[in-house]
Amino acid sequence: MELKPEMIGDALTRLRRAQGQLSGVISMIEDGQECTDVLQQLAAVSKALDRAGFKIVSTGLRHCNAARERGEEPPMTEQELEKLFLALA
Repeated sequence: MELKPEMIGDALTRLRRAQGQLSGVISMIEDGQECTDVLQQLAAVSKALDRAGFKIVSTGLRHCNAARERGEEPPMTEQELEKLFLALA
C-alpha cells in the first residue's frame, strides 16, 4: 500500500514531533545530562514512534476495508496488516 501524506497526516505529525524529541535526547547526552532525564525523554520518543506506527496500521485497515466495501481488491491482505501490527507490538 502506498502511503500518502494526506492518508497519514496525524502519524506524520507524530513522527515529526518524535524527530524533534530525538534531537533533544541527543543534545542531552552530548551535554552530559542526568541519566534519568535522558531515559525519560527517550521513553517519550519511543512511545511517539509506537503511536505513529499504530496510526499507520490503523489507516491501512480503514483504507483496505473501504476498498472491500466498494467491491475492490484491497492493496493488502488482513494477514499482511496483522503482521505489520504485530511487528510493532
